[in-house]
Amino acid sequence: MAMIEEPLYPIAVLIDELKNEDIQLRLNSIRRLSTIARALGDERTRKELIPFLSENNDDDDEVLLAMAEELGVFIPYVGGVEHANVLLPPLETLCTVEETCVRDKAVESLCRIGAQMREQDLVEYFIPLVKRLAAGEWFTARVSSCGLFHIAYLSAPETLKTELRTIYSQLCQDDMPMVRRSAATNLGKFAATVEPAHLKTDIMSIFEDLTQDDQDSVRLLAVEGCAALGKLLEPQDCVAHILPVIVNFSQDKSWRVRYMVANQLYELCEAVGPETTRSDLVPAYVRLLRDNEAEVRIAAAGKVTKFCRILNPELSIQHILPCVKELSTDSSQHVRSALASVIMGMAPVLGKDATIEQLLPIFLSLLKDEFPDVRLNIISKLDQVNQVIGIDLLSQSLLPAIVELAEDRHWRVRLAIIEYIPLLASQLGVGFFDDKLGALCMQWLKDKVYSIRDAAANNVKRLAEEFGPEWAMQHIIPQVLDMTNNSHYLYRMTILHAISLLAPVMGPEISCSKLLPVVINASKDRVPNIKFNVAKVLQSLIPIVDQSVVEKTIRPCLVELSEDPDVDVRFFANQALQSSDQVMMST
Repeated sequence: MAMIEEPLYPIAVLIDELKNEDIQLRLNSIRRLSTIARALGDERTRKELIPFLSENNDDDDEVLLAMAEELGVFIPYVGGVEHANVLLPPLETLCTVEETCVRDKAVESLCRIGAQMREQDLVEYFIPLVKRLAAGEWFTARVSSCGLFHIAYLSAPETLKTELRTIYSQLCQDDMPMVRRSAATNLGKFAATVEPAHLKTDIMSIFEDLTQDDQDSVRLLAVEGCAALGKLLEPQDCVAHILPVIVNFSQDKSWRVRYMVANQLYELCEAVGPETTRSDLVPAYVRLLRDNEAEVRIAAAGKVTKFCRILNPELSIQHILPCVKELSTDSSQHVRSALASVIMGMAPVLGKDATIEQLLPIFLSLLKDEFPDVRLNIISKLDQVNQVIGIDLLSQSLLPAIVELAEDRHWRVRLAIIEYIPLLASQLGVGFFDDKLGALCMQWLKDKVYSIRDAAANNVKRLAEEFGPEWAMQHIIPQVLDMTNNSHYLYRMTILHAISLLAPVMGPEISCSKLLPVVINASKDRVPNIKFNVAKVLQSLIPIVDQSVVEKTIRPCLVELSEDPDVDVRFFANQALQSSDQVMMST
């Protein structure tokens, strides 16, 4: 008897938990559906579990979402693709609920199941489901149906294909804007499955209706459809059908639609080809760059470099550069910031002469912008300009601005400059660097912000790697060691951090003669934070210096620190001693 009852136990637990008031228990049982299905076997899952789920009228969206997700991967548990149709009824119910994320997940699961179903099952079960949802009384069902047409259409016989196109056209003219929005969103997927002959007639007719919709939320989704349809049509059809729509949308009365065009314009240009872009889309793009809404200008400014790559340099200089100059002094900081993040990429497109004459003054004005994000975006892309105009011109025109930014009141700007310094150093060479930027690198080690001091210590190490230990011995080490007597313990800690980073670059000889004595001296500091950092630095020096130095100098210092009154100092000193023991054993 026990053997017969055992398979019943999981379904009984599931039913109990699904009716439990505790949502977590209900959720857990839904997430264990696959385990329960395995226990029940294919046949009982089809005959008992799935019907039970179809009748389950749980009102909690989280439970319904979990169920929609689980059912999408349930084909193996119902006996394979030949029985996949039994999963459709519970998902059909979930397609009609009010909560959007549940419906979306149900549609996603239906698409996954539909993609695996046999052709005759699609015709017998899946297509009728799509038609039922499309004719649903509640708009939620009709919204969900739009995401299923691309799966249903591929396997449909010719008569049903005609019917499906007609139904989709009706959904695009539905009274509810939410249904039309869903139809506009899914038009690209549906169009990709439709035959070329019907694409030019039926689909383009549907598309034109959507582009003239009175709701801007529908029209802006139709903009995305432009790019998707443009890739499916022949170039000449694209110019005839898609181009006029794009030009009209760029002058749409709703800023959201214009914003969408500005965002998608590069993809649209790819669809219609470079020739058409030059003649028809340049004026539309210029209009967007001069739009009266800041959001539209931000989207357009962010695409300026990509757009210029499609054009030849003459057209860019003639049409786009005047707009770029205007945007560099735009009243919105976000527009200037968007421009600053891409404007450097225009230098390779325009060439050396145009960059020097036209772009450099814009770079300089943006480098002096009152908002830190604008300055940051310019600094982070300076190397793109250097490749075009060369380091001499860059140093003459931009270096004074960089030096000024090195002392910027916003620490993030100073941080961006520090991170750019090693690249700048490699391009400028030793002589120029020493004259102009050497003092700045030392100054940052005493910055009030920890992130700057930390970055400055890393910067010093990278410079030593770039110019070599001999240069570092002359220009970095003496100045770093001078700071060890600073009255503020945080600055003394920064120097210890810098020493630990420099030691591997400088090698054992300089580390022993110059760096180690300073660290040993710091172990007598009155501040515990300094002393436990000394223990950390000594631990990092153990693999670098000679074993005799470890025995004579480092270990005695660590033993002394291991008896310090402060618990943290003792901890790190003992950790370093253990590390020293391990090194000795390995050698």
